[in-house]
Order: sequence, then structure tokens, then C-alpha cells
Amino acid sequence: MAIDILMPALSPTMTEGKLLRWLKAEGDKLFSGDVIAEIETDKATMEVEAVEEGLLGRILVEAGTEGVAVNTPIAILVEEGEAVPDMASGSAIPKDAVPKNIPALPEVPAAVTGTAASSQKTEPVKPGTALAASRIIASPLAKRIAKDAGIDLIMVKGSGPNGRIVKHDVEAAKAKGTAKPSAQPSAPAAISPEAITIPMSSMRKVIARRLTEAKTTIPHFYVAVDVQLDALLALRSQLNAASPAEGADAFKLSVNDMLIKAAAVTLRRIPDMNVSYAQDAIVHYPGVDISVAVSIPDGLITPIVRDADKKSLREISNEMKDLVSRARAGKLKPEEFQGGSFSISNMGMFGISEFSAIINPPQAGILAIASGEKRPVVKGDGLAIATVMTATISVDHRVVDGALAAQWMSVFRSVVESPISLVV
Repeated sequence: MAIDILMPALSPTMTEGKLLRWLKAEGDKLFSGDVIAEIETDKATMEVEAVEEGLLGRILVEAGTEGVAVNTPIAILVEEGEAVPDMASGSAIPKDAVPKNIPALPEVPAAVTGTAASSQKTEPVKPGTALAASRIIASPLAKRIAKDAGIDLIMVKGSGPNGRIVKHDVEAAKAKGTAKPSAQPSAPAAISPEAITIPMSSMRKVIARRLTEAKTTIPHFYVAVDVQLDALLALRSQLNAASPAEGADAFKLSVNDMLIKAAAVTLRRIPDMNVSYAQDAIVHYPGVDISVAVSIPDGLITPIVRDADKKSLREISNEMKDLVSRARAGKLKPEEFQGGSFSISNMGMFGISEFSAIINPPQAGILAIASGEKRPVVKGDGLAIATVMTATISVDHRVVDGALAAQWMSVFRSVVESPISLVV
């Protein structure tokens, strides 16, 4: 019996993706677990495995196709000797049909677990609200019809699962005239003939959307402190010197590894910073999960060090090396970069003296780390030379006030300047 191979949901928030390439051809024998295709999501390139044994009878979605909705048939699997259908078993339904298994929108951020998540209650999202704008879920066909008709999807109520907007909803709104026309964008500036226009990748589109939402909907404020690094650098040298030359116990600590641990220790001491905003509620995260910004060829990704406050410096160092390597190869699993309770962005290796980072929603804070440099400092009644870095925290003012952010930065500075707590 022919079986449809569907576009998988590779993350809790994925509604569509790009079928990057096929690794199997029509007629190839498939076994359960075989990698048959690569899918580009908003965060990484993921592999799709066969779950049934049989022949790849027909490919329905060509490689390079963007905007393929979750649960859309992308190929047909048949048994040996079986006739290959011309179309998927669900092809009588339009391609933009409502997916059956789109994950429900979480009432609170997906990273929250345990009682902290179950205790939060969320009011339904109403069309026309600012929150609705960030949660629009619509099929590719519905989006195209709305764009052509000048319909603002914020004002359209979806009839599909979890409020997904489909073709019927847009056509009904168009007929009734209930959806206000979307604002027309201003005319683009003239582009020089010599300029090269490169289409955005799926990841870059999501980065653009999320950072715009973060900067325009989250009230940021910033607190900066200068932190002396000499004691931390001395401890790092001593620990690295004590590391075995090779073997499973070998390690080589970076300054970033130690700052991840320092931030985690600080969050454990000041737990009111380990929170996020969730519709008139404050979500307190049970674990200290540090998202670390990592530059990759097409943008950035934030792999997570889970329970960083409970891990040794060696564990954090080895885990970060593995995460960074697989992040740049596009091999991270969704649970390795989705979630997190606090972020760190370190540009010290570029010689940056100071910068501010944009908050990574739904988190309430991100710490920007600049480079350490020799500066004159006052010690006692005299001047001395110390290695100093400027650290700046960006904070969501909806859930964190200035006094708390200042307290957090003060504790962070004391942890870094007296780093013994990082190893005990």
C-alpha cells in the first residue's frame, strides 16, 4: 500500500521549511532510518529519515522548493512490485490544506518545564493585537492570496488548528471586507546597476523578523560595568597547566567558558533575572540554561549549555567545543538550540571595546562581553595597570527593573574578580 512521506515538523515552532535536497532518487530502496532528504528550517539544516521500508516511488516536491508546509506530502513510498500512484493519497486536498499535526502554540515559552510552565495561564490571542502579529500562522497559499488582495493577516481569524489561516479564511475576509488593507510599503530606494541582490536564506529571514520583533516590542534598557580579569586569567592559566596532555580528561579552558560559568553562578544567586515575560505573567525558569551566540556562515545560532551552574569548567569547555563544531556544520538538534533562559554574546576576540546586544525572545536578558584590555585603574591611593573588560547587560524592563539588573551586574563582577567560586 502506498504511503505518503510528509514534510516533518522538525521543531516546535516550524510551520514550513525548504526542501534543500534529496539524498535518494525515485526507485531507490529505503530502509527504516535511511536519510532521504535534507530540510532547511529557520535555524539549521536537518536530515529526514525514512520511517518505513519500501521503494521511493515518486518525488512530489523538487529539491530547492521553499515554503513547503508541515505535513504536506513530499514523496510517495510503495512496496516492491506495487504501482506508483500519480499523486499522494491526500492530493485531492489543496496543497495549502490544514496540517493535521502542527504543534500547539505554547502558553508559555517552550523552554519552561515542570511546575513553572503548568502554573501559567494564557488568554487566547485575539486578531488585531500586537501579540497576534508575532504569532500569525498561515499557509503559503493564504499568504499569497492575502498579499495580492492587500489583506492584513493580523485581522483574519484562522479556522484551522491553533488558529492557522487557510485559503478559505482569506477569501471569506476578502468577500466580507472585514480585513483592513495592509499598509503599502514605501517605494524602495533606487538600486545601482552594479549592485548584487542576493535572496535571503530561511535563517536570515527569521533572524531579520525575530530581531525586529525583539527591538520593537521589548522595552530594552542597558547596564554596563568594567570588570577586572587578572584573577580569572591567572586561574585559567593554572587550570590549563594542570590539564592532562591528552586523553578523556584533557581540556583547554577559554575565557568564554569561564564567563559562561560566571553568568550561570550569578543567575543562581539572583534567580529573579532567570525569567521571561509571558502575557501578564513572569515565568521563572527552574534551570540555568545559557544560550551562547555562535557565528555561522549564514547568520548566528544560540546553542545551549543546560544547567551550566551545575557543570564544571571542564564540562562546559568540552560541551561548548562540541556544540560550536556541530552548529557550524548545521548538525545541531532542535533541543540543543531552542529554549534557554539567558544569553551571552562575546565579541571580545574581535577587539571590541563595548557593545549592546538585542534580547533573544522570550528571555529577559543577554550579556554582551567585550574584549579585555590593559587599562589604568585606581588601587588604594595609586594608579595601577589591570586587564579590564566592559560587560553590558540588555534587560527586558517588563519583568526586570533597574535595581535588579544593577545588582546582577555587581554580583557578576564580584564572581569574575574573585573566581574561586567557579571551581568549588
